[in-house]
Amino acid sequence: MFGLPAGRFPRDYAAPGRDAVRITLVVASVFYLFRYGLDRPVTATYALFAAIALGGLSKIPGTGRQRARTVVRLLPVSWVLVAVGTYLSVRTWSAVAGMLVVGFLLAFSAVGGPRWAGAAPGLQLLYILPSFPPYDPGTLGARLVGTTAGLALLAASEALLFTGPDPPSYRERAAAAARRAARCATLVAAPPYTLGDAEIEAARETGQTLRSLNVPEAERPAGPGVRDRALSQTGLALRALLNRLALLTGPPCGPPVPAVTDVLNTVAALATATASRLGSGPPPTTAYDALTGARARLATFTAAHPTPPPANQPANPSASTAPGLPPAGAPESGPHLPSADASESADASEPAPDCESAPDFPPAVLREHAAVLDVADAALAMTMAADLAVGGRKRALGAATSRFWYATARPPALWWHRAYGHAGRRSVFFQNAVRFALALTAARLVAGVDTLPHGFWATLAALTLTRTTLDETRSTIRRALTGTLAGALVTAGLLALVGAHTVVYAAVLPAVMLIAFTVGPVKGVGWAQGMFTLLVALVFAQLAPTTWRLAEVRLLDVLVGSAIGAVIGLLAWPRGAHDELRRVTAELMRRAAEIVVATSASVAGGTTAAAPPAAPGHRSLHHELVLAESAYAQYQSEPAAFGGGRGRPARPAVDWQAALMAAHHTLWGSARLLEPPGTGLGPAAAGSLGALGDRVAGRMLQVSAALDPGGDTPAAPVPLIDPSLADFTAQPPGAPRRYYATASWLASLMTDLTRIAGTGHGGDGAPGPRDRR
Repeated sequence: MFGLPAGRFPRDYAAPGRDAVRITLVVASVFYLFRYGLDRPVTATYALFAAIALGGLSKIPGTGRQRARTVVRLLPVSWVLVAVGTYLSVRTWSAVAGMLVVGFLLAFSAVGGPRWAGAAPGLQLLYILPSFPPYDPGTLGARLVGTTAGLALLAASEALLFTGPDPPSYRERAAAAARRAARCATLVAAPPYTLGDAEIEAARETGQTLRSLNVPEAERPAGPGVRDRALSQTGLALRALLNRLALLTGPPCGPPVPAVTDVLNTVAALATATASRLGSGPPPTTAYDALTGARARLATFTAAHPTPPPANQPANPSASTAPGLPPAGAPESGPHLPSADASESADASEPAPDCESAPDFPPAVLREHAAVLDVADAALAMTMAADLAVGGRKRALGAATSRFWYATARPPALWWHRAYGHAGRRSVFFQNAVRFALALTAARLVAGVDTLPHGFWATLAALTLTRTTLDETRSTIRRALTGTLAGALVTAGLLALVGAHTVVYAAVLPAVMLIAFTVGPVKGVGWAQGMFTLLVALVFAQLAPTTWRLAEVRLLDVLVGSAIGAVIGLLAWPRGAHDELRRVTAELMRRAAEIVVATSASVAGGTTAAAPPAAPGHRSLHHELVLAESAYAQYQSEPAAFGGGRGRPARPAVDWQAALMAAHHTLWGSARLLEPPGTGLGPAAAGSLGALGDRVAGRMLQVSAALDPGGDTPAAPVPLIDPSLADFTAQPPGAPRRYYATASWLASLMTDLTRIAGTGHGGDGAPGPRDRR
């Protein structure tokens, strides 16, 4: 509705300046109305701090309208916090116990997604404020009126003042990615049956737009609800689909069989229909059924054509090149699959240009068919997830599978599942909740036992200065104390000079508030604490007679709160997510290794699982993946140069995104390969696949040990593959498509493992710039 002229503010101050104007207008309006217009000082106090809590202290992500909706939804929660804090302040012990429980619950609510995480500090303030004396339940009505007025006016200002264009939603990003996938599928279904460099780069860039790091916080599908979970899986499936389309290299000889082009054309049609569905279009039921049928026809067609026996079997089968592993003596630059040319040179009996129509398919054709079936699987998963994201529990496609276990669950059950999954010391959400709850409780206890004047400020300092790592807390406290000291000196001089002339404080307050909320976010915590010291002094000087000693009390309270934050930071997980991410990723690799061994053995034996994602190991790996993703998200916000090299050796850079993708690939590939019907592989193929699975699992264990080494972990490098691997044949005679599909899956896992060590590849599987961390 309103805007600020362009070019009037430096770029760094533009957004904070708009927020500062908005908050200043709200706070000044409600405070002056109730303090001077209606002579209701209690109501004025709560109106002021309610607006500052959710408008200044909280970092609610999103556009103005999105933040306004969040504030309105949090209004009932704010009423409960003010009421509970008012009644529990009757005794110090009840106030301390309440601070422990409520502080933990509010901090732990970050498991609900970015909006809850951003609002948590402000909600903590709304509980801290009434939990200090005076104990006066008779003023609860005035407190609730002030809270309501402050938050209502804040919501209105967020929705109406300085609104900008809305960024594309995650559904819109996913729809654009689906259209890109449709174009890629159309191109690979026609000559030359592969994508050019420009299209591969476009697919990679489109996949990058779906990564959480490239999506505004408010648009990330990180909540525990059905739609958010499904939208997150839509993004993952789309990234997998784009990656697999980019990796298709075309038929090894002659045009592909019609069954292959039928699958690719129906993938294109389904991707187009999915993009329409994400835009609130009709369910893509017809296109989904068409791809399901085309996939089944290709799988049946391929299964009916075994691999021809090779004419020239190598004298030493163990010296053959493993699909997915480098040959003996090759540098550890990453896994690769044997090329079509290599296969033909090693096997002179393979037919030439018309091999796709031969009665028996050569291995290169079977690998091509396996890759196309992988594309179909990713497209089907994308559409199922997208339909669930749009329709929720009223989805149109199929019954809920174990991959989409949450499709029929009620919201309370999903919240409980999310909270239960993080209710342990290995979750960074749990660690943060314990850290902040202990800091707030200790501050409240000190304020109550020692009758600390204005103990509210000490608790607020503990809330705002405690960080997730000890180094960051120490640096923050140093700057905060410096800023508070400077602010206290200015405040003491102002109070001594002005005295009891409240009209001066009332006139100066809006300007100070505007400067505080503009400069603080840009200059850092030192400026913020200094300006806030002056701001609260101007507020309290209008509520009761004060002297220059108010500045002294403020400095003492901040010092107490800072000391408490430093002690808690030292005792409670001082390295934050840095160590936890390494531990949980190491465990992730160990769980993945177990599934690789079990899946390879099952495929080799011709067995299946009725519900693969619920099979032993899958649930544990999924749980570890949830913990790793949350630790990775926090890791991104912590200082990069943690520890400063003081007594701790520098560790090599790790591509954490590749580790997470390896876990996802392990789950998805295992689930796909264990689906019935299961066909036997024959002795040669079974032995080769079992050996190859063991090798990949061993590499996962090596990565796990490198991420979280023990005291006696071997430091010497171990080759990816032994010079001699018993019972291994690269192209076993008579091996069916299932063998090559499994070998292709293992090869992709080896690629992910190579990227974890930092070989300069992007998280989507295509070469690209390395992640900052």
